[in-house]
Amino acid sequence: MYSLYQKSQITLELARVLAMLAEHAVSDGAKQLALELQPQNGLSEVQAALAKTSDARRLLGAKGSPTFSGIRDVSQSVGRAQRGGVLNAGELLHIADLLRCARSVQSYLEDDRKSEKTTLDNMFAGLLVNKYLEDKIRSCILSPEEIADAASPELLSIRRKIRRSGEKVREVLAHIISSPSHAKHLQEAIITQRSGRYVVPVKSEYKGEVKGLVHDVSSTGATVFIEPIQVVELNNTLRELEAEEKKEIERILAELSAETAEFSDAIDTNYQILIRLDLIFAMGKLSYAQNAEAPSVNNKGIIDLKNARHPLLDKDKTVPVSIRLGREFDTLVITGPNTGGKTVSLKTVGLLTLMAECGMHIPCDYGSEISVFSKIFADIGDEQSIEQSLSTFSSHMKNIVEIIEQADSESLVLVDELGAGTDPVEGAALAVSIIEYIKALGAKTIATTHYAELKSFALITERVENASCEFDVTTLKPTYRLLIGIPGKSNAFAISERLGLPLNIINSASSLVEREDKRFDEILSRLEEKQRALDSELEQAGRLREDAEQRRRKTEQFEEELEKRKVSVIEKAREDAERILREAREAADKAFDELKEIRRLERKKADRALINEAQSELRRGLGEAERGVVRAKARPTAKPLPRKLREGDTVELVELGLRGTVLAIAEKTGVLTVQAGIMKVTAKPEEVSLIEESGEKTVQQFIAKKKAELRSISIKPEVDLRGMTSDEAEYVLGSYLDSAFLAKLNSVRIIHGKGTGVLRKSVHAYLRTHPHIKSWRLGVYGEGEDGVTIAELRI
Repeated sequence: MYSLYQKSQITLELARVLAMLAEHAVSDGAKQLALELQPQNGLSEVQAALAKTSDARRLLGAKGSPTFSGIRDVSQSVGRAQRGGVLNAGELLHIADLLRCARSVQSYLEDDRKSEKTTLDNMFAGLLVNKYLEDKIRSCILSPEEIADAASPELLSIRRKIRRSGEKVREVLAHIISSPSHAKHLQEAIITQRSGRYVVPVKSEYKGEVKGLVHDVSSTGATVFIEPIQVVELNNTLRELEAEEKKEIERILAELSAETAEFSDAIDTNYQILIRLDLIFAMGKLSYAQNAEAPSVNNKGIIDLKNARHPLLDKDKTVPVSIRLGREFDTLVITGPNTGGKTVSLKTVGLLTLMAECGMHIPCDYGSEISVFSKIFADIGDEQSIEQSLSTFSSHMKNIVEIIEQADSESLVLVDELGAGTDPVEGAALAVSIIEYIKALGAKTIATTHYAELKSFALITERVENASCEFDVTTLKPTYRLLIGIPGKSNAFAISERLGLPLNIINSASSLVEREDKRFDEILSRLEEKQRALDSELEQAGRLREDAEQRRRKTEQFEEELEKRKVSVIEKAREDAERILREAREAADKAFDELKEIRRLERKKADRALINEAQSELRRGLGEAERGVVRAKARPTAKPLPRKLREGDTVELVELGLRGTVLAIAEKTGVLTVQAGIMKVTAKPEEVSLIEESGEKTVQQFIAKKKAELRSISIKPEVDLRGMTSDEAEYVLGSYLDSAFLAKLNSVRIIHGKGTGVLRKSVHAYLRTHPHIKSWRLGVYGEGEDGVTIAELRI
């Protein structure tokens, strides 16, 4: 017998949703878990389950689904191995598949170790990988019917012997069937097997002509299968080897089974974790399929569903419904015509609550809220459901009695057509009393009805609210929109008139309705119109609010971008200053290298002294330039101006740390317009410092001066490369040519000697590509002939 809570789950069709969930699972174990899933009534448990589903959905979108293929329940096989049993090859392969799946799933998150933490991390970490056992099973067993030769050296040896013995038997038999003396005795010249032994088919009338053992006779008796006496001993040997093979295979399987037994706890843990993960990711897949969201969860009985959709109806045709309960009111009375959507609204609330309690996302808009209830009771005589038949008044009342006995402040009660199926007056009175009683118990209640008495009851009773399903009289069709705060009306007269009922009959019926009832219907009509207008205004206000929010976000984004650009410009200016200094130092280092090379080549004391002095002066100049740049960057306030500023002066904008040129000076205010890079900036005279000469120009002028001094250094008009390798000669020649170029020599004499000609070719190849060389030729008589090269420089 089902309890009323279980019957309510059946009524709300939770099982159909669980069946949909099972379709998204991969393994049979996860499918079974899905079908057996039960709602939880603990707030923390529901929140944890929903968080896991949310993380699974996010991972599905980012990384796809883990591979859950190969998950099988191997608990019985592992249990038998623990008791000392020997598992067959198929069972061991299933265990290897499970170990492979555990390894694959564990690596799912390891591929991206920098990803943010999830509520599933502990489950992934709980998987116990045993690649040793997995590989050993795979290397020993090729299929459920085949053990690999390499499973053991003994098995490999036995199988080699079997192959050799089989070949010997076939050779002997091939000789027999090909022998002319036996040609007429044989039914066919073939070799076959009977009872695992090689035989030949002999005509029954010649069986005495072929000596051997009879193993079989054909069904017609015309053929006798004889094992010739020549191969009996060979077949015996073959059978012995096959017995040894079988024994060795059993030993291998027993060894693998024993190792499996040692890892039995880990295998069982892996299976339980894998099917749980498979189920959770199935929930994520279902969430994607239904375009569902994770609701916020409370235990205060508050429900706030925004544009909720019944998960079993076509999502493209279903009209979303927004329902709230538990905050402003605890009881909601829904009225309206049949087929208007009352029952669907009722079942949507109940089913989505059960889904959330199972850890599933629900098809609704973001920001929806669901409460956890200890029990949900549903008495729904769904006349529109294909799977439900019309309930009688007595069966309804029996359910109501059970609800009253079991409901409490943590219950949700859903009642369809309360008090229907009996006298309207008595039914309405019962309905009011039942709602009052359930309300006193503290339960949250949603009830549908046609009784006007319940509409009035909801209007005058605290924490009880009316709602109605909208109906379009023009089209005679329901809109399926739920209007909270507006009681429904039957629209019977309007519908009858639209359908063609004579007007005199309608007028007659209208005269029979009491004046107060008419006034009540008129009030309902006006309320409904006002509600529509209010909904339209709210919708427009929502759009305006959304537009304003978008403009605000755009403004903030623009301001943020502007601030980033400002910081970027300042940073670029600082980088430019550092780059100028860096380039100056690089130019100086290059000059130092040239000086060092000249000193090495010349080896003259006077020249070395001059070079050292130049180097010292250059370093001192660079130090002063560098300190000047650093001081300019670090200066917090502007220095007093030594003179009045003029257009074209170079100044530093102290607050920005940038240098620029004065473009204009306002006559009255004295405000400066300064070009700083790509920016034009206005500044007061006290916000700038006058820069007489930039560090960059100072360094460049200093280097130019020193280079001019270097040109005046005495450089020999020849260089001797004899005795050097090609690489050494190219290095010395390159430095010498640079120095000769600086000294403005018109031509130089390069001594490379005659020898084998290798050094001469290397020098000529180098001269072809050197930028300072205008032309070159071999020496003539008196210059050194082929032992020297005369090179003319570009001056």
